[in-house]
Amino acid sequence: MKRFMAVMTAAVSVFAGFLAQPAAAADRMVLTVFAAASLQAAMERAGALWTEANPHCEILYNFDSSGTLKTQIEEGAECDLFISAARKPMDALEEAGLIDRATRIDLLENKVVLAVPPENPAGIRYFRDLGTDRLSMIALGNSDVPAGTYAREILENAGLWDKLNGEKRISFASNVTEVALQVREGAVDCGIVYATDAATHGLTVVAGPPAGTLKTPVVYPAAVLSRSARGEEARDFLRYLQSPEARKIFISIGFTPAR
Repeated sequence: MKRFMAVMTAAVSVFAGFLAQPAAAADRMVLTVFAAASLQAAMERAGALWTEANPHCEILYNFDSSGTLKTQIEEGAECDLFISAARKPMDALEEAGLIDRATRIDLLENKVVLAVPPENPAGIRYFRDLGTDRLSMIALGNSDVPAGTYAREILENAGLWDKLNGEKRISFASNVTEVALQVREGAVDCGIVYATDAATHGLTVVAGPPAGTLKTPVVYPAAVLSRSARGEEARDFLRYLQSPEARKIFISIGFTPAR
């Protein structure tokens, strides 16, 4: 009899726990955020603070190049909030009616720099060194990667693109994080990355773009998707990313709040 009562008590406890779990799960909402790869460190820190204050929400991130994220959204991927590393991918989504125009803002600004491994074995110091025998290989983002388009603009205006591309001295990467990793691991002599990625991955910044070579603003626009089923929460999270608390995180990594 005692054994029977013990089994029944255990069964009741398990059943009660089973009933409690669906209710808790049903109350928890998942917010899907697509963000440029260069934002990963900052977004994970800011998102952790926001979810701490909003325990009913969980954030699911997708970090990649802005061009790749744009294509995924165009192909129907579920996304509530998109943060791009350039205006062009966001412009394309706006023209297609895929973002809520009323929510679109310029959230952050960044800098593009020439970075080398800490030891700098090739002795790269200036952009002009890229046109010399000091350089064996440089890492850049692909053409659909904002960091890659910024890099090409700099190199073309500096008169270096045709030489480097023609001599096959460019190692292309699918996003800026991959560029930074190639530099850090010594697979290339240097790379053109965001200042924030150089800091995050422990690279040494040796130069900014030569005067007049980068005319496109390095701006990160953000917007809620028009088809989002969690638009209210996405707008709330976007407002938080503009708060003093979140801005401290962005600034600590090297971003500048957009003016």
